[in-house]
Formats: sequence, structure tokens, C-alpha cells
Amino acid sequence: MAVTAPQVRRLTSVETKLYLREPAVVFFAVGLPIALMLILGGTIPGFRDPDPALGGLRPIDTHLPGMMIILSVLTCAFSLLPTVLVTYRERGILKRMSTTPVSPVTVLGVQLVLNVAMSLFTTVLMLVLANLVYDVPFPQAPLAFTGILLLGMVSSLAIGLLLAALAPTSRIVQGLGMAVFFPSLFFAGVWVPHDLMPDVLRTIAEFTPSGAFGAALVDVLATGSAQWPHVALMAGWGVVATVAAVRFFRWS
Repeated sequence: MAVTAPQVRRLTSVETKLYLREPAVVFFAVGLPIALMLILGGTIPGFRDPDPALGGLRPIDTHLPGMMIILSVLTCAFSLLPTVLVTYRERGILKRMSTTPVSPVTVLGVQLVLNVAMSLFTTVLMLVLANLVYDVPFPQAPLAFTGILLLGMVSSLAIGLLLAALAPTSRIVQGLGMAVFFPSLFFAGVWVPHDLMPDVLRTIAEFTPSGAFGAALVDVLATGSAQWPHVALMAGWGVVATVAAVRFFRWS
């Protein structure tokens, strides 16, 4: 028996309530990135000075919000999302779901949508506060920005779904998530901007999903467009990880 639209809506509603009951979700996915953006924007020298390399824009207009958005997305992708799914498996919740018409695609899809919605909410709130506090302009190409943002979210979250499919326990998935999370932040340019990386590391970063996401997001904030190789790379990672996550999904 196929799952129906009311069943999907009911599952989404229940998962949303459970998702928002966790204080860690609100703090790490929303509060921490926004707080860091506001603190770093007001304390790091040069972040509010116009940069000729950015066409007169400031680093706080492009790099800082882009990196804090990525911090929020990767937190959801490699920490919150896989931990929830593996905990459900450990507690037998997924096994009980397997007796219903709900399919792996539905379970994974609902979790994907919830985390995309949370990251979108964080992004909007961050851009509004950055505009009010530091006069950071809103994206000059909102459609291109939204497209890059959604593509980067889906490619990152798909990898998180794959981690959840492969990890046997919540403790292991938390360790795997952190092992992916911190290098991903580095390759995205959160710790060191791509322009300051050694050539070898910059080349490696170009082929990672977070590296392509970081470069594309900063480009679209600075110029209104992104390079197609970065777009193609994110799409490729997203498709491969999603297919693999569904293939290796286990109810128990």
C-alpha cells in the first residue's frame, strides 16, 4: 500500500514538533552561527573595510555571512540529522515505521525537508540581522543565491543521510559526523579563505562538496553568479549521496 499525502503531512508535523523540542537544534543550528556572525563582524579588523578585490564590497558583506550560513547547514547535515535517524533506529522507531506504508524515501525526505527549512530560517534571520546591525546588503541576485543555497543544502544533507544509513550506532555516527564536519568547514573556507590556502589544498577543496558550496556562495554574494563547475560538483555529490543513502537505508 502506497503512502498517502495526509500520512506524509502527519509524519512531517510530528517530526517537526520533535525537532523543535530539542534545545541543541535551536542553539547550534540557529543561535551559534548568528551570534558568531554578529561578534566576528564587530571585532575582526578589516571585515568592515571595502575590498577592491570584492568590487568595493566588504568581507562582512560576502565571506562572513556565507561562512556562517555554511556553518549552520553543515551542523544540521553532519550532526543533527544523522544523529536523529540513527537514534530512531536504535530505539526501534524505524522498525515500527517499517510496518506502515512509509517508505525509506519518505522517512529520509521528511528529515531532509525539516533540516532545509531550519537552515533557510537561519539564513533569512542572519541576513536580516546583518543588514540591520552592519548594513550588509541583501543578495543582489536573490534567485541565484537561493538556488546555490538550496543546492548546497541538499548536497550536504544528502551526505548526512548517507552517514545515518551506514553508521550502526548513534555514538559512531556522532564520531563520523565530526570527522566529516571539521574538514568540511576547512575546505569550505570557514577557517581559511580559499585565496589564502596553499595551491594543493585549494585544488582539493575545489572537488569537495563543502568547498564548492563555499566558493559558490561567496561568489554569488559578491558578483550575483557562481561558476558552473561548482554547481555541477554540488549536484553530482547530492545525487550520488542521495541514491546511496536510499540504497543502504536500514530499518533496524
